[in-house]
Amino acid sequence: MVATPKPLVRAVAVGGFCVVLLLLWSYRHTTSSTFSSWASGSGRKRAPCPPQAYNAGQWVYDASRNLNHSAVDASGQPISPAPHREVREREDIISMAGFEGCASNREFWWHLAADKPSQYGRWPDVDNWDWVPPEEQCELRKWRKEEMVLDLVEKGGWLLIGDSVTENHFFSLSCMLYPHVLATPDYVANPYFDRAWPQHLYLNPASPLLTSSNILGRALRLPKGFNLTGTPLVTFRRVDLLLNQPQLEELHRDKYPEMYTAAVDTTTEDEGFKLFSKEAAWSLDFDYVRELFQKPLPEANYGTMVASTGGHWTTTLFAGYRDESKASEGYGIDGVVAFFEQAMTKWAGDVQDALDESQGGRKSGGVVQANGKKAPRQVVIRAYLPGHEDCHDHKKAWTDIQPMRWFWYNWGNIWQYNDVFERVLSSPSFPNVHFLGIDRPARLRPDAHVASDCLHIMTGAGVLEGWTHYVWHYVTVEVWSKVR
Repeated sequence: MVATPKPLVRAVAVGGFCVVLLLLWSYRHTTSSTFSSWASGSGRKRAPCPPQAYNAGQWVYDASRNLNHSAVDASGQPISPAPHREVREREDIISMAGFEGCASNREFWWHLAADKPSQYGRWPDVDNWDWVPPEEQCELRKWRKEEMVLDLVEKGGWLLIGDSVTENHFFSLSCMLYPHVLATPDYVANPYFDRAWPQHLYLNPASPLLTSSNILGRALRLPKGFNLTGTPLVTFRRVDLLLNQPQLEELHRDKYPEMYTAAVDTTTEDEGFKLFSKEAAWSLDFDYVRELFQKPLPEANYGTMVASTGGHWTTTLFAGYRDESKASEGYGIDGVVAFFEQAMTKWAGDVQDALDESQGGRKSGGVVQANGKKAPRQVVIRAYLPGHEDCHDHKKAWTDIQPMRWFWYNWGNIWQYNDVFERVLSSPSFPNVHFLGIDRPARLRPDAHVASDCLHIMTGAGVLEGWTHYVWHYVTVEVWSKVR
């Protein structure tokens, strides 16, 4: 037997030790049950994928892509793709997107962009794009729907606040988390819906995640007081402006009293300055939203509010600013943008005050976790986005954002609203309210709209699903690294 040289033995031993250390580090770095690995060796916490890094990615075409990411069903078995590459019946679109189904039935085929057979030619390509952030800047948590369900149950649910684009997001969530969630209300049984109805996702009592025999390797741990049929994991409420119109009128009169002091002509029907037209908008009183977000178990247990606004801040709704002589300048939109800053400063302040008052730190308040402890609630603002002109003429993702030609609605000014909101939230006065400037993925997908218009976003193309993936990453990794 030939003896191994001692230096080689030492080298192998050292090398083996290093490999063991590397494997241990790698395990800690990727596990979903702990996030202590996101701190650097020096003890300095680092952000694995801040919003600006995520936003700097590109769409990459991948014909084998599956939007379910985990590519397995609830029992851990691979999801079978559609047996053909063209849409023969609209149900094919669900499997092409990698979904097992969708829990919500609100405008089901509209959300999936499957309500116009004339546009079926966009599949399967529209579902075959992956958003790829720069690897050296973004270490994104790997998506697994089972782990997100676990976090919603054990660490707190999501409250989605916004307009109909946020409703797009809610529907997509109902597909991404299916079959582990059930949705209410049933819009088939009650077709005469109102846009103000609350929509919820609840944990499905039949989900295998409630047993020990599932892909997670253990059963979900329900927080004390959690009710399967009464505690929502996700809720959507339609709130177009974040504040309701009476609140905005009061704020506007306080900030701009000079606009109301002009003499009123009593010989005509002129009532002086009026901020709003009669254009439809859906909103809720801030006090109601605050109480909803902080409702205790078993009614709710929200840990994160996801809010977005911008699409309804137009000169047709805020008609007091409408100036037909300024067509080339957005019909007076600059005045609306200026008031938007006042309104969002107030809203953010009210939100932070409510969180400070109710939580008083981690020990006395906050969202109840499965381990019995309480954690601070967080609010994230998703950057709003404009639509795409002539969107249905586009069949693939862009590599660069293209300039607009006609500036429909307020689309040419959405960037200003985002800039304003980001600037407001950059203040240390709002430690629990975070701006997520992650609009670029959507800006680069003119092909990803519903079949009926060029603003709303279809489920399955990766845009809405990317929002879910990033927000989930942000509140479980980025925020954790700041508050730990």
